[in-house]
Amino acid sequence: MNRPESPGIPDVQSHADQRALAIDRVGIRSLRYPIRFEDRGSDDSVDVQSTVATFGVYVALPADRKGTHMSRLVAAIDEMHEPFSLAQLPEWVAALLRRLESDAGSVDIEFPWFMRKTAPVSGVGSVMDYTVKLAARADARSCEVTASIVIPVMSLCPSSKAIADYGAHNQRSHLSIDVRPRSGARLSLAELVRLGEEEASCELYGLLKRNDEKYVTERAYERPRFVEDLVRGIASRLQGDARFAGFRVAAENFESIHNHSAYAEIARGAI
Repeated sequence: MNRPESPGIPDVQSHADQRALAIDRVGIRSLRYPIRFEDRGSDDSVDVQSTVATFGVYVALPADRKGTHMSRLVAAIDEMHEPFSLAQLPEWVAALLRRLESDAGSVDIEFPWFMRKTAPVSGVGSVMDYTVKLAARADARSCEVTASIVIPVMSLCPSSKAIADYGAHNQRSHLSIDVRPRSGARLSLAELVRLGEEEASCELYGLLKRNDEKYVTERAYERPRFVEDLVRGIASRLQGDARFAGFRVAAENFESIHNHSAYAEIARGAI
């Protein structure tokens, strides 16, 4: 039973509700908060970054409870003083459910994440940003976690290359990789980024000199990819990885010769 947090002040949320309707999800969303995120690779490399995350945090509410304690949801986020990681997400959600005296809950976290990259010829350094989403769905029996990342890349059209006397149309593409790691599996965001970039016509960089521009243009020309090639290349590598219970791969090409996008998606397993 929830107790009043301030003596003498009514705790209305803990009152009984007579409508006998349990609520599947109640909580907060669109809360922006600074966090430190730790990305740990399979080689034990560690990258800790400060960023700003947007949270959605929810719990199930029993039919006899009038309301949940929204302030406790914010407090749980505010107390994340140590670097937060994907591996810690199930433990954090479990602690949240105990705090709210709920038997089920979920959390969605979205934030920009950065990788420092070196231009392929000049060696000049810069950073690239990627959009990361972490999600967890928990009940008394288990906690399912999903990690998602959007990877901007370059793709060059194989058909255009085959029919043109010179040149070929190319465009920026977004690769979206969603994975559901098995319990105890080690996964880093950097690994997912490398996987996506390796299957593209060419990766992107924040800063390029002229000799770098020549390199990426020619590399893309040598590695043409349809949108179908992008998702098949990534999926073929993910489906053989025992760390994942399921995955979804999507590619969207922002076509340079059309006013629409080309899109492809592959999903396998529990995702």
